Amino acid sequence: MIVLGSTGSIGVNTLEIAKKFDLNVDVLVAGNNLELLNEQIAYHQPSRVVIAEEADRSKINHPHVTQGESAILDAIEQAEGELVVNALVGFLGLRPTLKAIECGKRVALANKESLVAGGAFIDMSKIQPIDSEHFGLWYLNHTERPIDRMLITASGGAFRDWPLEKIQNATLADTQKHPNWAMGQKITIDSASMMNKMFELLEARWLFGEGEYDALIETKSLIHAFIDYKDGSTTAHFARANMQLPIAYAIMGTADESILKRVNLLEVGSLEFREITTERYPIWQIREELLKSPKRGVVVNAANEAAIELFVEGKIGFSEISARVITAFNTFKDEPESIEDVFALDVEVRNYIKAM
Repeated sequence: MIVLGSTGSIGVNTLEIAKKFDLNVDVLVAGNNLELLNEQIAYHQPSRVVIAEEADRSKINHPHVTQGESAILDAIEQAEGELVVNALVGFLGLRPTLKAIECGKRVALANKESLVAGGAFIDMSKIQPIDSEHFGLWYLNHTERPIDRMLITASGGAFRDWPLEKIQNATLADTQKHPNWAMGQKITIDSASMMNKMFELLEARWLFGEGEYDALIETKSLIHAFIDYKDGSTTAHFARANMQLPIAYAIMGTADESILKRVNLLEVGSLEFREITTERYPIWQIREELLKSPKRGVVVNAANEAAIELFVEGKIGFSEISARVITAFNTFKDEPESIEDVFALDVEVRNYIKAM
């Protein structure tokens, strides 16, 4: 397989599954965690390695090291592996997804932005989602019963218990205090704003087709998805929050032995559910319109990434991220008609956000 983002949490868990089942790894693509990358190289012996910075090539213990976005695309095209695990963060992950499909490879997809920005132009038959929520929906969706609604769950992020008046003064460090686990900087910011869940709803729309999609907060992150059927019944997918289960299914198609320790409901005792409100999560106000116009996901993604850059640089406050995304969404109303339009609109929206 080809692992994009090998030193992130998804990549690390992917390589744990590769180790557990003695699977071959052709290519490793990583950013700046060079020590971990060298450990992965030593164990998995990939045929080639791609890194982010040219200056780091001499620090990598491998004879075939290349650098940059074009090198990622070349590696996908030239590698023998038929599966690409795309765990890259951000819009950077879209071109590799497109390249993998163009080369006839399957994509185990954790890069949200591929579907958020370019879902209309991606062959979904080549995609296997490895987010817990989409895996949960896929896992449940093996019945002929007519579906009424699909729901996914959210943790609520760093500010789910904060007084509302305090959130506008939240710092970058505050956004990183996730109540349930540690993730990368951007996704933890997106969790705090609820943008991450907005993206996942849009992904679900592309993966499973038109229908009703919604989300709610489940504070222990043990339920990842629900399906409501038209007969009035509901099913739920319980699993510990460990990405190795969806990754195993994406890579091998099934899992015939234990991957996770099962959830013991007697130990859990109780579960708490909360509504996602626009008072705490202002971005939620565009949810319905975005799901009706899913091609405009590129606008939301570009605006969000540009606004987060400004927030990380200390140029805007946390609440301004959602405010700028909403403004951009209400300004750019034309839908892209081609993948070329997606890339052009991405640039235009980023420039708009930075000029505000």
